[in-house]
Amino acid sequence: MKITKICCIGAGYVGGPTMAVIAQKCPHIQVTVVDLNEQRIKDWNDPNTDNIPIYEPGLSEIVAEARNRNLFFSTEVEKAIDEAQVIFISVNTPTKTYGKGKGMAADLKYIELCARQIAKVAKQNKIVVEKSTLPVRTAEAIKSILDNTGNGVQFQILSNPEFLAEGTAVTDLLNPDRILIGGDTTPEGQNAINALVDVYANWVDKDKILTTNVWSSELSKLTANAFLAQRISSINAMSELCEKTGADVTEVARAIGMDSRIGSKFLKASVGFGGSCFQKDILNLVYIAKSYGLNEVADYWEQVIIMNDHQKRRFSNKIVQTLYNTVADKKITFLGWAFKKDTNDTRESAAIYIADDLINEQAKISVYDPKVSRNKMLSDLDYLQTRSNEENSNSLAIFDNAYEACKGSHAIAVLTEWDEFTTYDWKKIYDSMHKPAFLFDGRNILNAKEVEAIGFIYKGIGS
Repeated sequence: MKITKICCIGAGYVGGPTMAVIAQKCPHIQVTVVDLNEQRIKDWNDPNTDNIPIYEPGLSEIVAEARNRNLFFSTEVEKAIDEAQVIFISVNTPTKTYGKGKGMAADLKYIELCARQIAKVAKQNKIVVEKSTLPVRTAEAIKSILDNTGNGVQFQILSNPEFLAEGTAVTDLLNPDRILIGGDTTPEGQNAINALVDVYANWVDKDKILTTNVWSSELSKLTANAFLAQRISSINAMSELCEKTGADVTEVARAIGMDSRIGSKFLKASVGFGGSCFQKDILNLVYIAKSYGLNEVADYWEQVIIMNDHQKRRFSNKIVQTLYNTVADKKITFLGWAFKKDTNDTRESAAIYIADDLINEQAKISVYDPKVSRNKMLSDLDYLQTRSNEENSNSLAIFDNAYEACKGSHAIAVLTEWDEFTTYDWKKIYDSMHKPAFLFDGRNILNAKEVEAIGFIYKGIGS
């Protein structure tokens, strides 16, 4: 089958960038991204591509090149499903907040809704591609829905998990480590796999395109994120030991990172990992293990989450203890709210939980982040349901300038590793603050000796 029309359901952090790159690299394929969120689609269609809803370096240029040529954003979901040969499902799969599996299992209600809508609309054979991160054997459920509620058409279900890191998503899409495609071992399944392989082969070396059965593909995504998160929690666990013993976690990480068996990536101690994938995927893995009675396996992976939560609490506790065991009515400035640099995504950001802890201690929080809006920050706090929207609004002040955000502060907490933070005139910031002035570097991006020479009382992670 030669693919000429693709539809993607879901215009979020995965669907939008992935489809933009496919459209750029495959001008012969019409790519339509659909979403029921009218405002999101309106933002994707904004004539000024700098205003698109997702910030990723290089993304706006790709969208500008392909949009209205062969890349389209629309709310006409059924029309796009009907016309497409390949349908990517890229909707949210949050952790369940209710019922069986609450707090661990993935909530698949949006996936099921997509499957039922595809079954209802499709009049011709379709390839349906799982792009969202899903638990093992979800494809089986999707196929059951499609085969038993459809119009007699034939569906092939493929698993094509994303391996994007937010902030480098465009680079990851243009030059991926690998593309993974899982499908049935039947002749029809292999034909579907080959059709999708041919799409990616327009810019990816075929040696980097791996094909597996669908179950292996689904589990590989969860496993990859679990291993990466495990490394972060491991170095963060060592950071606490370093602080107690007088070792420097940065030096320890550098020493072990030079071991070719270990490598240096994901060994940077920090206030903790965030984002939409790591915690959700590990909890999903824990739930799957428990459902099969593998309690020791579940306990092992759950400890990665426990360590990450501990690191966030430890950081907020350190702020309170260092500021003489009280932050009531003190101004604490957060530099950064996004969970990492070069993205406007705040899901599971450490800043949210640390702000929540400090507001509980009656601190006044000021925030500067170059890409995150005030409404998003307040929404993040409101989602925790710790206090009313009015209380959150009164406790949180958002600035569009770091120098103004820091003025009159008792302490600064660096919570996102934005490059611009390393270029500031820290002497000017110090002079504008209450004394003694404290600097809590939750990302270890500043030079401790330099800021201490200015007069700051510096507190990094694991040193």
